[in-house]
Amino acid sequence: MGRPDTLPNVTGLSYFGPMSLFLFLLVGLLIAAFLVFRHRLRVRRRDRLLATPLTSEQRDRVADLVPIVRRLPEPLRLRLEGKMHLFLDQVTFRGQNGLAVGEDMRLSIAAQACLLVVNSPVWYDTLRNVLIYPAAFRTRRNTNKGVVVHEHNLSMLGESWARGPVVLSWHHALRGGLNDKDGHNVVIHEFAHQLDSLTGHTNGIPILRKGQAYQGWEKAMLDAFHRHVERVESARDTLIDPYGATNHEEFFAEAIVTFFERPRELRREEPALYGQLAELLALDPAQWV
Repeated sequence: MGRPDTLPNVTGLSYFGPMSLFLFLLVGLLIAAFLVFRHRLRVRRRDRLLATPLTSEQRDRVADLVPIVRRLPEPLRLRLEGKMHLFLDQVTFRGQNGLAVGEDMRLSIAAQACLLVVNSPVWYDTLRNVLIYPAAFRTRRNTNKGVVVHEHNLSMLGESWARGPVVLSWHHALRGGLNDKDGHNVVIHEFAHQLDSLTGHTNGIPILRKGQAYQGWEKAMLDAFHRHVERVESARDTLIDPYGATNHEEFFAEAIVTFFERPRELRREEPALYGQLAELLALDPAQWV
């Protein structure tokens, strides 16, 4: 074929190319500015919530519902109130089986849940829902025995799912908050699982404190776990709830309950374990009056 009589007009293309690039960059800058602006708004909102105290009525009600907060040093009490506001802003409480969620439920559960993170930078980032049943609830579990799968209906006081939700029996959540010295607390137990799962695995190894050595954590936890299992298997009394002998993650959750509710006994019986939990949570409840 011969050469065409006229060449294509490329003037428009040469002009449109830089203009397209300019518009693309402009849109990108606007999106980035919007994301930065939205992030700053979230940070400001978070800071405002963390700096907001409870009302005097709320403070008195929390002291009645969760008496362990009375033992907190004053700076920690104020920090707890701020984190409760953040928790209540983030989490939706959903009553189950016709249960109407009231202010006492929200305050009691928020106070107990926030105890674990009151002095820690770790947060329940992925949690959005807490489901509350009036009392113990039924759930289905599958177990494998060879190639046969068995389905069981279990009665539960609480459940914790990675990334949420947390499921609680209000009867037991209330009772656990009211009695802060018996070593049983379903809210602290389930939220200990939430902390444990932030690594992506619920296995008794949470996100350790900056500078906290994994080797020290592993030795203290495994040594205490093996001693606990031996006591349970020999039918001896145990400081940590016997349910902690189930596996490492349940031991971690029950150890944290004991850390808050019977701290001096835990420090005396398992000093290395107590020390690791105190470092992890940046708390020393054995010193609280």
